[in-house]
Amino acid sequence: MKTNTIKLGLKENWKQFTILVIVNAFVGGMIGMERTIIPKFAEIEFGIASKTAILSFIIAFGITKAITNYFTGKLANRFGRKNLLLFGWILAIPIPFILIYAESWNWVIFANILLGISQGLTWSSTVVMKIDLVGEKDRGLAMGLNEFAGYFAVGLVAFLSGYIAQKYGITPYPFYLGIGISIIGFLLTLFFVKDTRVFVQKENTTNKTEKLDNIFLETTFKNKTLSTITQAGLVNNLNDGMIWGLLPIVLLSLNYDSQNIGIITAIYPTVWGFGQLVTGKMSDVYSKKKMLFWGMLLQGIAILFIPFAAAFYQLAAISAFLGLGTALVYPTFLSAIAQATTPHQRAESIGTFRLWRDLGYAIGAIISGITADLFGVNYAIVLIGVITIVSSLIIEIRMPKDSL
Repeated sequence: MKTNTIKLGLKENWKQFTILVIVNAFVGGMIGMERTIIPKFAEIEFGIASKTAILSFIIAFGITKAITNYFTGKLANRFGRKNLLLFGWILAIPIPFILIYAESWNWVIFANILLGISQGLTWSSTVVMKIDLVGEKDRGLAMGLNEFAGYFAVGLVAFLSGYIAQKYGITPYPFYLGIGISIIGFLLTLFFVKDTRVFVQKENTTNKTEKLDNIFLETTFKNKTLSTITQAGLVNNLNDGMIWGLLPIVLLSLNYDSQNIGIITAIYPTVWGFGQLVTGKMSDVYSKKKMLFWGMLLQGIAILFIPFAAAFYQLAAISAFLGLGTALVYPTFLSAIAQATTPHQRAESIGTFRLWRDLGYAIGAIISGITADLFGVNYAIVLIGVITIVSSLIIEIRMPKDSL
């Protein structure tokens, strides 16, 4: 495809965009497969009771996904987005089989290392490809649709895996979902997805954003806009790592069964997913700084209420508010990073952001796991809630008012 024959925009590229939305739903489904059942799987199958040990699978997932995010962004222009996406799916296919036949907890850790690499390649590629297609006008909406598809699928598959575990047992039946998801995702990518590098060349001819001297350092520390977004992304996934690992443990301690645990844990990513259909478009219209501040603040407040709730509807409401707060920030993170960087530097800057953001999974699991083992689960939850509120204040104080 020649540069002078292509057009940027959601409407102009809706067919390819829709395919990528569907593919990202399958990407999200791979996480949802584990979301509800792994803590119980650890206790029943391997007799693991330590919170830190149980959360080790999230640590393995977070570190490998984070590192892969960075290299996916760095290598996207060289090897092509589609090739990286395909390789991610190839790595996903063995994961459910490893979980089904795992003879020790180390195999579960290995499966989550593969899952982290796969998610870094697949999710990062679909994010960058959608931003390539739509251009500047509809970035927030594009990210809202992308993250909606991914996290709605996380919620849906989390509910289904919890339901299947309740009805048929913790293994192997819930993992059959992953077999179907990974194979279909690979085939959709192979036959229907087209690479989008040429769209970057097109946008670069009209883009006037200043180049970054050092993409990694500017995104991480030096640029006030980019680095403030990055710290908030890290804290967002830090609290998500805690919710992923500790919320099912809290619900088990309150004597909820697998099906009700599945419902409560699924509400959060489902509201998060659906909410982004609205908040993504909002970030094209309203102040991105304000959306990031209020979203992080709402998350922090919701988390602080968890130790004081026991009734199903209380916990469901907290899960919903947490999902709403996350919906406000998630597409806004990505559209804000894209707006603050040039087209050729965008993939690497997004990769750097996603490196730190997904390290939050590992950091959150380590902090909350150790705190839970030493002082109790409720103390761990309160600590993470306070950290999230502090992150919102950093956005308010440090991010320039007129930057986004």
